[in-house]
Amino acid sequence: MKLDVRYVLRSYGILIAFIVICIVMTILSPVFLTVTNVLNVIRQSSIYGIMAIGMTFVILTGGIDLSVGSILAISGAIAAGSLKGGVGFLPVLLLTLAVGVGCGLANGVLITMGRITPFVVTLGMMSIARGLTLIYTKGYPISGFSGPFRFIGGGDIFGIPFPIVVFIITVVVAWLILTQTRLGRYTYAIGGNEETVKLSGINASFYKTIVYMISGLAAAVSALILTSRINSAEPVSGTGYELDVIAAVVIGGTSLMGGRGSVWGTLVGALMIGVINNGMNLLGISAYFQLVVKGVIIIGAVLLDRLRQEQA
Repeated sequence: MKLDVRYVLRSYGILIAFIVICIVMTILSPVFLTVTNVLNVIRQSSIYGIMAIGMTFVILTGGIDLSVGSILAISGAIAAGSLKGGVGFLPVLLLTLAVGVGCGLANGVLITMGRITPFVVTLGMMSIARGLTLIYTKGYPISGFSGPFRFIGGGDIFGIPFPIVVFIITVVVAWLILTQTRLGRYTYAIGGNEETVKLSGINASFYKTIVYMISGLAAAVSALILTSRINSAEPVSGTGYELDVIAAVVIGGTSLMGGRGSVWGTLVGALMIGVINNGMNLLGISAYFQLVVKGVIIIGAVLLDRLRQEQA
């Protein structure tokens, strides 16, 4: 049986690249492959990895969500402010998630009913949510939490950090939704050809709105983890996270044109970004140069996606 190299690279290229990068980092830094560092990489990746899972839904429909970092910031600020104000743990969780879902709902409605492009709507939401965060916090961090809230970002279950557990659950649930539910089928279909979906009698606007709500929900979950982990809600939290989130999704093989991709690819993409960030830190590479590397990676991933489409 002849091995089809192009098929292997197209199907498993991201996984092969991830393994190669891990091998190179292990050679360059003996600390890289230690249990402590590996858990640290996955823990750090979980924050934007969860957001990337939500972004996968959006990009599968052919859209984009530039507001996830700001939604994380406003969700985290409201969670912190509510806790400091004496609100109970469970109501704070529900309120935080509701803020994320509400921002996603606003994005979805403006995109579908207002017929404004996702780029413009989410760019506007990015500014609005960031501004509201600064107004709410008055530009100062809200910090100092105790009790079960600290467990979200700092606890562990059977030795596994809780953020990693949440990340794994998010990936599995997202995979089940995309492969076993009507929402998943319609998400792929909308990205493939939205007009055909509409002509089939399916309410594409409803499902697109749900997708943006999922993205907002994922950002709120990440906000809870980040706020708990650093024991503070910073007004600038999530700044630039859009870069890592979109990079993880695109590197994972989800097409920016929509209709093709998977959460497993996004999982590997998120871990790859985490490994690259961690590796450059271990090697003492400047944070400024790291931004250049991320930009090159995104452009390269999009270029590869374009080549795959032309060969398909």
